[in-house]
Amino acid sequence: MCCMSGVDWLDADEQRTWRSYLVVNSLLEERLDRDLQQRNGLSLVEYGILVHLSEAEGRRMRMRNLADTVIVSKSRLSHQIARLERDGYVRRETCAEDRRGAWAVLTPLGESALHGAAPGHVAAVRANLFGVLSDEQTKQLGEIMGVLEQHLRETNGT
Repeated sequence: MCCMSGVDWLDADEQRTWRSYLVVNSLLEERLDRDLQQRNGLSLVEYGILVHLSEAEGRRMRMRNLADTVIVSKSRLSHQIARLERDGYVRRETCAEDRRGAWAVLTPLGESALHGAAPGHVAAVRANLFGVLSDEQTKQLGEIMGVLEQHLRETNGT
């Protein structure tokens, strides 16, 4: 592979960093998801949906905007919203301005579930990410993630 012309292959350090990033991303997401499931019966995606709805004006968001915000496909969001609806945490409302659109609305029960889940989730994030890093490393990670997010959003058109 190293001899194929025209390819700017990753060097050993870049390859190590890339693979480590993939492992950390997967393990961290899996650990946080499992913790939320065990403690609160919520997936990490469902928790994210509740968080974004709780922060939105009127505790409601258009479904297509919510999908973009929680970074899931519209079909996966629809499945997750159906589960949250079944549990009474969210309700859907039709959009008067656009009959094809729908709103996801956080219910009082959903807000209560979020308030119950948040302390344990924050503790798990701290234990598995920020508590492992020094203040300087946390600052560097934040700067790096900001640069990457900006680049990916700009080049993705979002």
